Amino acid sequence: MFARLFKRRPEPAQPLYGAIVAAARQPKLYAAWGVPDTVDGRFDALVLHLALVIERLHEADAAFSTELLETFCRDMDGNLRELGAGDLSVGKKVRRMAEAFYGRYDAYEAARDEQAMLAAVSRNVYASAAHPMAAELALYALAARQGLAQQATADLMAGKVVFP
Repeated sequence: MFARLFKRRPEPAQPLYGAIVAAARQPKLYAAWGVPDTVDGRFDALVLHLALVIERLHEADAAFSTELLETFCRDMDGNLRELGAGDLSVGKKVRRMAEAFYGRYDAYEAARDEQAMLAAVSRNVYASAAHPMAAELALYALAARQGLAQQATADLMAGKVVFP
């Protein structure tokens, strides 16, 4: 009886979110393309991948894309607590992270060509720095968007996502 009371509800978006996190941890992002290997840099790599997937899924299944975003927010909450953030500040920090996500999402969604994506990743990932590998990351993001469009929605929702 008690086991049912304390049993965690399964998160349908967790397999896909796990695949997105794995893509955001690819060593080439940090070693080859110079994404800062910091908390902020890792956050930006995660948000880039998450934004591209949510953009792809939003039209197909808005409820699932909302669940995916909620999974992200729960993960950020847990990560902040592991980093030692106090209970009183976690909610505010997660809200700021969600706001940062939406700002970046808007920028990435609007970036339909190489120049626009270059501007978006330069501003968001490299903090406006003229990083020599920003163009490579922009091309990667555009290729990922194109690849996601070719993948079946059911496969994506099951966590079977392929990034270039």
